Amino acid sequence: MHEDDKKTQQLTVSNLSKDFGNVEVLRNVSFGFRSGESIVITGPSGSGKSTLLHIIGTLEKPTKGHVEINGTNPFNLSEPEVAQYRNSVIGFVFQDHHLLPQYSVLENVLIPTLAFKPDPDATNQAQELIRLVGLIDRMSHRPGELSGGERQRVAIARALINRPSILLCDEPTGNLDSVTSKNIADLLFEMHKSENNILIAVTHNLELASRFQNHLRLVDGVCTIEAESSNKNS
Repeated sequence: MHEDDKKTQQLTVSNLSKDFGNVEVLRNVSFGFRSGESIVITGPSGSGKSTLLHIIGTLEKPTKGHVEINGTNPFNLSEPEVAQYRNSVIGFVFQDHHLLPQYSVLENVLIPTLAFKPDPDATNQAQELIRLVGLIDRMSHRPGELSGGERQRVAIARALINRPSILLCDEPTGNLDSVTSKNIADLLFEMHKSENNILIAVTHNLELASRFQNHLRLVDGVCTIEAESSNKNS
């Protein structure tokens, strides 16, 4: 990943609200972040953390307000356009890796590149990412042959294959032991620094949360920005 290849990214969330029937999950949430920034979202269960992450990832539509990513409001696009936009601009890492068990590590990493116009260099890019996450010797293995930490490393490589502007992580260390959690966190920040993307995570892991530059706390759907630091992700 060369310095000259890094893109300029901007995420703006303005007056965002989300209702599910009579239940108001998010209320007038607003913030903005740029390339290279890391953001953690915390709060009690049911406070709207995952809902906010899903809206940023275009998996849920807001009831009010808007999201703008690199100058585009994805919710103004048609459904096929949103799907293509999501595939090219946003990467996802979930608590459960969601790897396809019948495919190898390399094939799983390549899956996001198959949805739209094929990239002739995709295999080389996938192999490089697999090398960077430390699994080059496991490239032909299937998920069932990997440890939990290795599977999550594959999920991170898969999320980065299209070089997304925003990497969204929902409890990325939730199913891992403390040592493996730290290794995965180290990898996330290493790749975040390399790609200069916007890294956003939802977590209950206080040690992981402390490493982010910016802290958004949700309580009863209301978002507050807590104390920020200039460099925690080391």
